[in-house]
Amino acid sequence: MANILIQWLVTATMAIYHPFFVSVIDFNHNSKDATVEISIRVFTDDLEKTIQKNSTAKIDVIKPTDKTVIDKLIVAYIGKTIHLKVNGQTANAQYIGYEIIKESTWVYFEIEGVKELKKLDIDCNFLYDFEKSQTNIFHVKNKGVEKSYKLENPQRLSSFEF
Repeated sequence: MANILIQWLVTATMAIYHPFFVSVIDFNHNSKDATVEISIRVFTDDLEKTIQKNSTAKIDVIKPTDKTVIDKLIVAYIGKTIHLKVNGQTANAQYIGYEIIKESTWVYFEIEGVKELKKLDIDCNFLYDFEKSQTNIFHVKNKGVEKSYKLENPQRLSSFEF
């Protein structure tokens, strides 16, 4: 019992000194609306610090003084770090917005005009400029099938076929 307690304390201490850096990016093909719905979940402080490194403006995602400026900075950063191809064609995702849920920021995009999702290619270095141990986890849902992949820095490319 004491051994388990010691292992737990060591693990908890390591977690404090070595936090994990992860984002989860979900892609859901909505065949009814012919869209690919995208949600990006990231720790709010990681997103703020990363955008701050790339901006001269003061970044506060939770209580922005000008939400339009924050929206533009989020779109610019994500557009620079995540590139998508749907069925072999470069995809332009439309920004929907973001919301804060607990310690995470959820950012939403949508790709229109996708009647059928056969292949999704992802080139992603999201938050790699913030943290060398960044991991991006992808979940792609299409026709009731979900596929997942874990992309660790410096890996950038992932592909899903249905």
